[in-house]
Amino acid sequence: MSAVSNAGPSVEAVESALAEVNDPEIRKPITELDMVRDVAVSPEGVVSLTILLTVAGCPLKGTIKKDVEGAIRTLDGVTGVELTLGVMTPEQRDDLKTRLRGSGAREIPFAQPDSLTRVYAVASGKGGVGKSSITANLAASMAADGLAVGVIDADIYGFSIPTMLGAHRAPTRVDDMILPPIVHGVKVISIGSFVPANQAVVWRGPMLHRALQQFLTDVFWGDLDVLLLDLPPGTGDIAISVAQLLPGSELLLVTTPQHAAADVAERAGSMSVQTEQGVAGVVENMSWMEMPGGERLEVFGSGGGKTLTENLGNTIGSPVQLLGQIPLDTKVREGADAGVPVVLSHPQSPASLALVDVAKSLTSRERGLAGRSLGLSPA
Repeated sequence: MSAVSNAGPSVEAVESALAEVNDPEIRKPITELDMVRDVAVSPEGVVSLTILLTVAGCPLKGTIKKDVEGAIRTLDGVTGVELTLGVMTPEQRDDLKTRLRGSGAREIPFAQPDSLTRVYAVASGKGGVGKSSITANLAASMAADGLAVGVIDADIYGFSIPTMLGAHRAPTRVDDMILPPIVHGVKVISIGSFVPANQAVVWRGPMLHRALQQFLTDVFWGDLDVLLLDLPPGTGDIAISVAQLLPGSELLLVTTPQHAAADVAERAGSMSVQTEQGVAGVVENMSWMEMPGGERLEVFGSGGGKTLTENLGNTIGSPVQLLGQIPLDTKVREGADAGVPVVLSHPQSPASLALVDVAKSLTSRERGLAGRSLGLSPA
């Protein structure tokens, strides 16, 4: 690094300013990631430097360039910025991966005994109950509340999370490490990011397990407060794999008020007896439609959520909480189609307020035995 005259900022001042610039995908300071090189300040106050991108085709290099130049121009005495974008060598990328993931064998960070990440597997007995829209809105609400949130679209056959969250950019690959796109403050990964649009995924059990395992090990999630998994309906291969790979995960069951849907959801929840997973609670979706006159139209009947909590509690031998009832709202569907969850687009709508309450209850609840199977069976 070159010497600095009194006309412009010091090299140290420039580096301090750059320490406030985060890589938009890794969410760590670019100085900490060793991306900043060759900082120099001319007598006229022109700052020159090189930023090493992780890969040549970095999709957010424009963002990095703008943030770096913006941070430097806030310093007194800066008259110009000459920024060169370079690319890390394979050795430098290896050092970066070691810095981020450690030097040991790849493992699932959320399955480690010291993990503080809450893992919720959003499940249902049948399709069409709004499980994915619940997942997307809970994630967006938690992120808006300042939490570090990740979402895995584990519904390999019927993936929809990328559309609902507007995650249209492909993940960035740094050799064997995957950096997930971040939308609305949420890190998102889905098989939809790796296959052409509208292409069917025709896989059997072992492939499904491997895909989920790769999402958990190869993706750099960083330090998450909450990880949400949008599961396919039922108790098939993915649900079993989640229990195996993430033994500390808890089931969040989604049903409609219709008792037929609640009965099927109970079967999905009762799986926790075999897998020894906890049950975080139940969300009843599409509970009613608020009419212009203020009355409620119960399109799908009533009582399904309450019935599910009571029956499932008897099955697992521990109380199960009804976390919320979400009214039918066309804004939920509109937000899903637009890629902007309703909790962000219409935060004061009845559905948004109910979803936010569910999100807060999940992130504020104490860890304990509530909702965890005690291995008991009804007589």
